[in-house]
Amino acid sequence: MVNEKILKIRKELDKLDVYLLEIIKKRSNLVDIVIKNKKYKKDIVDKKRISIILKEIKKKSLKKKN
Repeated sequence: MVNEKILKIRKELDKLDVYLLEIIKKRSNLVDIVIKNKKYKKDIVDKKRISIILKEIKKKSLKKKN
């Protein structure tokens, strides 16, 4: 039998999952808009921007660990 504390935590996780899904959907919609506004197909993947974003995510992630 699952205890009440676990059930409460699972409900919070479910809420968080819904929130994350909404954020991902909003981001996807914005990406679609950016793609539609790109002049050339080769411009769709911006390796420089991807690199910058990944570095920022890593930096923020390391800060959160402290």
